[in-house]
Amino acid sequence: MKVSIVGASGYGGGELLRLLLQHPQIEIHQCTSERFAGKPVSRLHPNLRKQTTLKFCGLRDLEKVDLLFTALPHSRCMQKFKAFSSLSDRMIDLSADFRLKDAAAYSKWYGLDHVQPNRLGEFVYGNVELHRKEMKQARYISGAGCNATATILPLWPLFKQGVVDTSKPVVAEAKCGSSEGGNSASEASHHPERSGCVRSYKPTGHRHIAEMEQELGHPVHFSATSIEMVRGILVTAHLFVAEGTTEKDIWQIYRRVYGQEPFIRIVKEKQGIYRFPEPKILIGTNYCDIGFELAGTRLVVISAIDNLMKGAAGQAVHAMNVMCDFEETEGLRFAGLHPI
Repeated sequence: MKVSIVGASGYGGGELLRLLLQHPQIEIHQCTSERFAGKPVSRLHPNLRKQTTLKFCGLRDLEKVDLLFTALPHSRCMQKFKAFSSLSDRMIDLSADFRLKDAAAYSKWYGLDHVQPNRLGEFVYGNVELHRKEMKQARYISGAGCNATATILPLWPLFKQGVVDTSKPVVAEAKCGSSEGGNSASEASHHPERSGCVRSYKPTGHRHIAEMEQELGHPVHFSATSIEMVRGILVTAHLFVAEGTTEKDIWQIYRRVYGQEPFIRIVKEKQGIYRFPEPKILIGTNYCDIGFELAGTRLVVISAIDNLMKGAAGQAVHAMNVMCDFEETEGLRFAGLHPI
């Protein structure tokens, strides 16, 4: 299947290139960068040296393909939707432009008026575990936010099975790698010192809260802080469950909902090095690891992902596999590295 990537110079676009170059069902036709048109993709993605001879092209040079990935900054895809949709019957967008179902929410969370409000209902939200059935029939899929994914996936089974005490708050905090903080691959190539910076990120009002509340149907008090790592997210969520709920009940809920999911792992060990989820051993993988601990009715849930994989490009490839009826794990079987 012939695909192209719009916005391939950023971190998400680079991950798409890496994954799709190894995908047995895919031929990458074109990849765009206005700034670096005509330059080899390995100029910005040095890990792809000797992996491909592809060069960036401009948007005006795009040709029709079977599926189009768009990985542009927020608001760009909605502005150019008509042009992009004319190039392919299928599209997967990694930005936030079509994640929310309520057009008014874009004014609240992104400070802009949505220019394609009638299209929002045509996009399926990008968590495969929640929306697999819809994706099989979809023309358009919107990638889910990385912090949203790392928060929604561990909490959704608990809401789905009705074990959460919804009269009490749900509080979640994410520790994030700097690659989710807005740096692009092109910026990092000129300012490599930025790739490991430590900075406060978003104590309140994070945009991904809109996705969490949309998918979970419940308010979430969420904070995110960037720490000294480049890739990865570790979320710790606190909530309350119904009186009498046991750890065995929580185990059974996760097994019932996620037992057949290829990229969800329940990690709760009594012995060993990594007894709970740890993002560094997930680098380059499409896994979401989930752990938990129960104290009375207070449940602490921990999850870890690679923000550029399960939180972006890997999730998009998984969605493509479902949409196109490929084997779900195709191109995503990397198991991670240990020790690291």
